[in-house]
Amino acid sequence: MSKRNNQANKSAARERLREERERQAKKDKARKQIVVGVSIVAVLAIAGGVSYGVMQLNKPSAWEAAGDAKNVTAPKNASGDDGTTVVIGESSAKKTLELYEDSRCPICATFEQAVGETVAKDVEAGKYKIKYVGATFIDNSDSGEGSKNALSALGAALNVSPDAFLEYKSALYSAKFHPAETEDKFAKDSYLIEVADSVDALKGNKAFQKDVEDGTYDAWAIKMSKAFDKSGVQGTPTLKMDGKTLTGEGSENAPMTVPEFNTAITKALKG
Repeated sequence: MSKRNNQANKSAARERLREERERQAKKDKARKQIVVGVSIVAVLAIAGGVSYGVMQLNKPSAWEAAGDAKNVTAPKNASGDDGTTVVIGESSAKKTLELYEDSRCPICATFEQAVGETVAKDVEAGKYKIKYVGATFIDNSDSGEGSKNALSALGAALNVSPDAFLEYKSALYSAKFHPAETEDKFAKDSYLIEVADSVDALKGNKAFQKDVEDGTYDAWAIKMSKAFDKSGVQGTPTLKMDGKTLTGEGSENAPMTVPEFNTAITKALKG
């Protein structure tokens, strides 16, 4: 092999090596760009996910949003500010029995099961009207949403008629349907509708069911709850007439039997 050919071969080999290095460098650069690009996308995705998560955490719950609502849909058959005055009975009745209750309250259930029918008969007979004030404090003390959700459903029943409201309230407190205080069954719309199917005016009532499922009266329920908070009443059930609290004989609690109630209401009606 001549010296010239040997030099030419070495030169060609160096050129091939240079080209191979350039190709490898280009591959390495492209790979690096892909890795960086994927990393940026991943970082952005994580940042976006964290941002979304923070936004969701800071987003008010449906009930918080209802509490902040400026426009309140009040049910028919209600009056006063935001429809939070619910008075049922004959307009000719001179006296009004104020009834403060929380739908999850077990003592309210005991009262309604024992005395509720007597109250309903008195109202129908025109002895007095009742003013209902709904509370939701058990949702805070025992956690949950059942008190608020049941109160909203009661608004949907009131929108149907005063009688539907009273019958539905009685059904919610019945031994058949009222859950233990710690069992938040009223938080489920499906359960509230199941209870409503025991009331003739509400059974299969699509408009009522839609109002329950859509939370039509959620904001109203919050306003009603705030009206209870402003009343100064400390517990449920509480009964008042002419600003005076009705209690069982020798007790500071609401009358829990029909005889106790009749004694207390007769005295109040004369006062």
